[in-house]
Amino acid sequence: DEEQRFGVTHKERLKEMSKGVDVLTLSATPIPRTLNMALSGIRDMSTIEEPPADRYPVQTFVLEHNNAVIDDAIRREVERGGQVYYLHNRTETIDQCASALQRRIPGLRIGVAHGQMSEDALGDVMQAMTDGDIQVLVCTTIIETGLDIPNANTLIIENADRFGLSQLHQLRGRVGRSTRHAYAYFTYRPDKNLTEVAEKRLSAIRDFAEFGSGFKIAMRDLEIRGAGNLLGSEQSGHMMSVGYDMYLKLLDEAVLEEQGAAPKAPECTADLNVTANVDKDYVSRGEERMDLYRRMAAIRNQEDADDLLDEIVDRYGEPPRGVLNLIDIALLRAKAKEVSVKDIKQKAGDVLFTLTSLNFEAVSALCADPDYSSRVTFLAAAKEPTLRLKLSAGVDSLKQSKVFIDRYRSFCNA
Repeated sequence: DEEQRFGVTHKERLKEMSKGVDVLTLSATPIPRTLNMALSGIRDMSTIEEPPADRYPVQTFVLEHNNAVIDDAIRREVERGGQVYYLHNRTETIDQCASALQRRIPGLRIGVAHGQMSEDALGDVMQAMTDGDIQVLVCTTIIETGLDIPNANTLIIENADRFGLSQLHQLRGRVGRSTRHAYAYFTYRPDKNLTEVAEKRLSAIRDFAEFGSGFKIAMRDLEIRGAGNLLGSEQSGHMMSVGYDMYLKLLDEAVLEEQGAAPKAPECTADLNVTANVDKDYVSRGEERMDLYRRMAAIRNQEDADDLLDEIVDRYGEPPRGVLNLIDIALLRAKAKEVSVKDIKQKAGDVLFTLTSLNFEAVSALCADPDYSSRVTFLAAAKEPTLRLKLSAGVDSLKQSKVFIDRYRSFCNA
């Protein structure tokens, strides 16, 4: 249980100890390396999506630290007979933090808990919290796992930008463990410029607050931190010498080979003399442009293309011709792959279609078609089966290639 708290060395040791034994790993937020192994097919995965009975999602707020807002949240929780976790993750100043709270809200019963306390003192504080004698527990991340106090239903975290995404989700899990509505406040210093990664983490913890969101948070953590090293000790991190998409492709091929499955058909490439790019005047951020290129490359059918185009129009406005051509090329490649075309290349006034396997009936029907009989040639002398299409004047090569592939597909599927 709590897989995210174990390092690779621990896991490898457990693997050695458990040879021949079935192993079940549990986590609300698996670390990127483990999640990547599951998504890649190396490990089986199932998710528990049904929430406990009579529970409500924790209402989550991300905001600049404001004493007035925080004090009001504490008062509201105490007035309804509940308890509060106040997370201040510096043992050097935790007592001063508790004293400041006491001055701002006189009469509050406050306790302090952190890992440098003696076992007896810590046990006494936690017992008092469990018994309801403490209204606000000022604490460190010592509360992250293992605590189940149903009456504690407000969580306040200082400097939440310093925590990892899965850690924030685990901490939020300390509240909302009863039939009452629970609240979590993730705060950061008002004068602090958050890093891009910190902004992504806080946005994710705010956006994914419903039941069953642990998997979505783990997926977002994988995107932010990277998948780590499958054969090494790093449990997060991005690929340096190989792009992540290429890494996943190579890993997928290796898994299929190990499973004895038939290798996937090669992706179709296309090299046509048309403008096809996402201009920075249209999408200014480089990261967003790369994401669009990646998503266009993943288009597999007309529905994928339409959905992506709708999103692009909604986010950036009417797209230029270069973007529309990119989507058309992605769809052309997907359709061509279905009929064993592995390469589409324009040479002067011709487009060459290289095949991985030959469908004689379809090629014969295409060459006999009135629209193509004078324009299509089968190059039998080429290293690989190749069809050459002579382009018509006045129509761009992309449009003609799309019509040609659609016609060839119709003969292949006849």
